[in-house]
Amino acid sequence: MSIACKVFLSAIVAAFLTSCASTPRLYQTAAQTGPPRYSLIFMIHGDANYVFHDTVGIAHYADEEALAKAHVVARANPAGEVFIFHDKPLSKTLFFFKRRDGDFYYYRNGQLVATHSYWRDEGEGSARFAVHGALYHQFRAHDSSVATWPTRRMLLYFGHEIPEVDGLHYDASYPDSTLTVSKFTNDLLAFSDRNAPPIASDQSKYFDLIVMSTCFNGTPHSVAALAPHTRYVIASPTNLHLSYLDIAAFEHLENTLANNDVAAFARFAARAAFQKLSASVQTVVSVALYDVSKTVQYTQSVDAAYRRSLTTIATAPTLTLAHCDCTEQAPFNSPFMHEGVEVLYRPAKFGRDANKPNHSGWSCWKNGP
Repeated sequence: MSIACKVFLSAIVAAFLTSCASTPRLYQTAAQTGPPRYSLIFMIHGDANYVFHDTVGIAHYADEEALAKAHVVARANPAGEVFIFHDKPLSKTLFFFKRRDGDFYYYRNGQLVATHSYWRDEGEGSARFAVHGALYHQFRAHDSSVATWPTRRMLLYFGHEIPEVDGLHYDASYPDSTLTVSKFTNDLLAFSDRNAPPIASDQSKYFDLIVMSTCFNGTPHSVAALAPHTRYVIASPTNLHLSYLDIAAFEHLENTLANNDVAAFARFAARAAFQKLSASVQTVVSVALYDVSKTVQYTQSVDAAYRRSLTTIATAPTLTLAHCDCTEQAPFNSPFMHEGVEVLYRPAKFGRDANKPNHSGWSCWKNGP
């Protein structure tokens, strides 16, 4: 065998071994200063078209920018632990070997403790987030030196609108894989721990706050599906620009959440994201905060009508359906719709919705454009 062939084969073997490497890379052990007071989970979906261009034509990758901001938040929280999951497009080395298409980062006490690359389709049949949940439980602060469960737990999801029906093709690399609101919320159980003490103020919830940095997931169905898992939800009932809220409010939680008032913090985070978006874009901006203990009256009152609309969506041509403010459709214009929802809204600077002065905070479906 020639030297050139040996070098080529060695390169192939090295690439194969690299693509199959599964041992987490551990960094310095974070100084243990007591149990983490905050636990943040970032889930960043990057397996879709997230490229956008700014006003001078420079291309940006929104998922990469969200990842960079998550690292900033992780380093800025010395009293917490942060889990970052970045799901990426599937790729191959030398056209043959499938490369791992997910990156995981774990921070404790503001320090990067471990990184790991994973295949996203592991465990897909049982739970979409099976791999994520396994890594979460492997590294979370449950060892003998940090035995107390974190005081506050929050999850932030970044991506395109999560469909309420169908859900095919959400992942560009896995066209046969589905993601719907129901599947998303059910699979959040991958992060649960039956042995963990419940949140004192609401024993039925696992998260204090879930942030949906997506378009059009401020719907009665989406909020109702998230309600069993969390106390508060931040989401948008409209086309949220770039699908990424600003998350600077999550830095230095020892100050912004010092008194453990989650409602006040969620209100602060929603307003900060709204103000940042309003200053930078001309399209419609709407960020809503849902207190799920109070929105349940509205979501239950319109549940039957909304389910009928979802049945219509599943069978009707998509071009005949469009999102709308729930006040525009009689079955959803309930007297309970303003209970438990705080709406931050600014109309678009141009277009047919430029003259719409307010929004209910709820997105529904209607026939027509």
